Amino acid sequence: MGAVADTARMRALPGLRSLLDLILPAECGGCGVPGTQWCARCATELADDPVLLRPRVDPGVGVWALGPYSGARRRAVIAAKERGRRDLAAPLGSAVAGALGRLQQWGELGPPDVAPVVLVPAPTRPRAARARGGDPVARIAVAAVGGRRVCPALVMRHAVRDSVGLSADQRRVNLEGGVRLTRSGEGFARHLSSGPAALQRISVVLLDDVSTTGATAAESVRVLSRAGIRVSAVVVVAGVR
Repeated sequence: MGAVADTARMRALPGLRSLLDLILPAECGGCGVPGTQWCARCATELADDPVLLRPRVDPGVGVWALGPYSGARRRAVIAAKERGRRDLAAPLGSAVAGALGRLQQWGELGPPDVAPVVLVPAPTRPRAARARGGDPVARIAVAAVGGRRVCPALVMRHAVRDSVGLSADQRRVNLEGGVRLTRSGEGFARHLSSGPAALQRISVVLLDDVSTTGATAAESVRVLSRAGIRVSAVVVVAGVR
């Protein structure tokens, strides 16, 4: 009986390991080192000063990246979007929070005691969000500043197609009129326009995972601005130069 029980336990181990990997990932989301969710080396890499990008499609505000789309940033973005690594929202959110603090110190955003940051996640296609079990960028935003300071104000219209493989001009054309305000965004706009003067000092920051051409940021800023929501900056986890 003991041998039979041991054999049964051994057969169950792969399934048990798979379950444990979902609960406690067995490797770092940034470099793949085993035994940790997010290693100290990757945390240090993402803690660098944010860098100013020069996207081909100018959104009219500064676009800041935690760094280039390579190394730990690239692996983490892919893992969070395509491999269901929801646990990476915490370390990526911490890195975004650090970048926001740096931008406040540099005067790119208002001081936190005067102009608190509200993050607006970049719009995503509803079908893509459903396939991923939610929006990874929204999860990063909540991890960075808390749910009360995140406004899901934007969404892609159904007609917008996947931008993979499109040139900068094609991305811009694809997105023209393809981003709309959500009910939350409409409520936020009304709140800003009818609230006390202190609300006008809020630093609204558009957050995205990757900036490739700037087309998504430009269309998003345009839609928000048209609604009366002034965007102070765009922050992305990684930028393609």
